[in-house]
Amino acid sequence: MAYRVAKILLTPIIRLLWWVRVEGEENVPDGGAVILAPNHVTFLDSLFLPMVVRRRVTFVAKSEYFDSWKTAWFFRAMGQIPMRRQGGSASERALAAARDVLEAGGVLGIYPEGTRSPDGRLYRGHTGVARLALGCRVPVIPVGLVGTGDVQHPGSNFPHPFKRVTVRFGRPLEVTRFSGDGAADPLALRATTDELMFEIRALSGQEYVDRYAKRHGVVGGAEVATVTTPSAA
Repeated sequence: MAYRVAKILLTPIIRLLWWVRVEGEENVPDGGAVILAPNHVTFLDSLFLPMVVRRRVTFVAKSEYFDSWKTAWFFRAMGQIPMRRQGGSASERALAAARDVLEAGGVLGIYPEGTRSPDGRLYRGHTGVARLALGCRVPVIPVGLVGTGDVQHPGSNFPHPFKRVTVRFGRPLEVTRFSGDGAADPLALRATTDELMFEIRALSGQEYVDRYAKRHGVVGGAEVATVTTPSAA
């Protein structure tokens, strides 16, 4: 209920402030479990994507946003799952919650870069998306968010209104073809992730950097915890 109310209230405000265009919307299924995997440049990515998807999108987000009253209300209302980056039982509970969303036929959103890009380029993807997709045997839809860096420049906490944003949905990747039991196969996880990042790059037009983005603590930068285990680096 809170998700629907927040979306109803925020959508007209967002559309008033920015020109948002959607491409490939037909690639998002009307039903069934699916993972949306977008590039990640600004905090507002977590607003633009759910706004244009008719179905509810549940994100995996860093737990610090649930510890501050300034942001906790929004992330809870938007149905996001807190992820403790230290690992252990808290991280396992977050992963279990993510699997529950998929097993219930829902839409799960994960940023495969694991954090916000520090300079607008696309960085190497972590294998958490592939691990969930292969483990739950669900498709992954690559998403390219274009123009969000103009809305909120890397390192800035202040958005700029009246900019154009394009949300591009690619064709679903049927990741299960990589392995019969790919959930535990590091090679399948890496191959799946690399193909996913290639598709995101084609959609977003970003320059690709073949290394992991460094985490940072800029307020307003929607840093999302990496959904991985030590064996899935």
